[in-house]
Amino acid sequence: MASSSRPATIKFLKAPTSQAWIDQALANLDEVMLDHSHCERKAASTAIKLMFLYPSDVALVEALTEIAQEELSHFKQVNQWLARRGVALHCLAASPYGSKLHKHVRPNGADRKLDLLLVSALIEARSHERLGLLGHHCPDPELAKFYRSLMASEARHYGAYWFLAANEFGADVVTPRLEALATAESEILATLHPAPRVHS
Repeated sequence: MASSSRPATIKFLKAPTSQAWIDQALANLDEVMLDHSHCERKAASTAIKLMFLYPSDVALVEALTEIAQEELSHFKQVNQWLARRGVALHCLAASPYGSKLHKHVRPNGADRKLDLLLVSALIEARSHERLGLLGHHCPDPELAKFYRSLMASEARHYGAYWFLAANEFGADVVTPRLEALATAESEILATLHPAPRVHS
């Protein structure tokens, strides 16, 4: 039986995930896992897109090449778990989380780059938290172990995005902007989306 205690609060996030999301995810685990597959693919795509947007930023390209490769490795692993559980790959309607969060990205220049990095950091931080909750509460011991095994890399990912932002823009700029975006992120998740998703 899953423990009633919760993992530690994740840095950057303004509000922890609700018990309602945990209950929803565990009641619809196959669907959440299928969405997780899509999330890993989208995370790799995000890293690659940023490399296309900022090809002369050597530090960014090096860091995000590693992230993209790791996200694709996770994509493959999640798909193997889905096959093991007899879940066919298919499209899912996305939750509004990502599109709503990206509405806060400013449109031009350095502001846009900063916001893209910080939004990516927040998405990775929330993924880290929620995969950890699955690892903590999932009734299948092997699947729970798999989710716990992903946590270290997810932490590296949100740390890498934050470091790229802080290294280029400085803490005086990054800290208040991250605070504002983190507040928006928590408000987006304050109401549970009816479709079970990693970011519902």
